[in-house]
Amino acid sequence: MFLTIGSGADGTGDAILRAMFEARKRVFVDLLKWDVPVLAGRYEIDQFDDVHATYIILTDAAGHHLGSARLLETERPHILDMLFPELYDGEVPRGPDVREITRFCLDRRQDARQRRLTRDTLVHALAAHALDTGLSGYTGVAEFGWLQQILAFGWDCAPLGVPQPVGDSLLGALRIAITPETPDLLLGAGLAPDAILSAAAARHAA
Repeated sequence: MFLTIGSGADGTGDAILRAMFEARKRVFVDLLKWDVPVLAGRYEIDQFDDVHATYIILTDAAGHHLGSARLLETERPHILDMLFPELYDGEVPRGPDVREITRFCLDRRQDARQRRLTRDTLVHALAAHALDTGLSGYTGVAEFGWLQQILAFGWDCAPLGVPQPVGDSLLGALRIAITPETPDLLLGAGLAPDAILSAAAARHAA
C-alpha cells in the first residue's frame, strides 16, 4: 500500500480520484443512504470537491482504493460552517492552519481486519500530513457512534458542542489538535499503522 496526497481535483480525470469517488458512492450512498449528489451513477461528488480540496488516499500497489479522507480549508465554505452551524457552541475553529476532515471512507471490499488496519493507517496519515504541512489541527462532523470512536483514538480531541439530532442521525462536531506527540498518543491508544504504508508515506513526504 502507499499514500497519495492530491489537491486541486477537477472531478474524475485521475484514476485514483475516480476510485475514491466510486468508493465514496458505495459507502455513503449505497450503504449509509445519504442524500448526496452522484455523478454518472458512479461517483459521489459534491460542491466541496473543488480545486481547493485536498485528499489523503490509501491504495494497494495496484491502485485499488482502501481508504481516504477529504480536507477542506476552514477559511472557505466548509461543511461544519455551511451545513451544520447548530452543532457548535461559540465560534468554529478556523484559520490557515486548520482543516476540516470530511468523507472519511473505508472501502467496503475489505474485511473487518483490513478495514481496521486501513482506519488506523489513515488516522496516522492525517496526523503526519498535519505535521508535515504545519497544520495545528482539524475539525469535523460525525455521527454519534463514529464520534465516540474518534474521541477514543488517544489524540487531543474534544466536542465542539452537544450532539444534535439531524434527520435520522445524531451528529456532533469536534476539533482535533495535532502536535508532535500525536503519533505516539495514537500508538498508545492501540492505533498501529501499516508498516509498509508508513515507509512509503515517509518516502513520499521526503
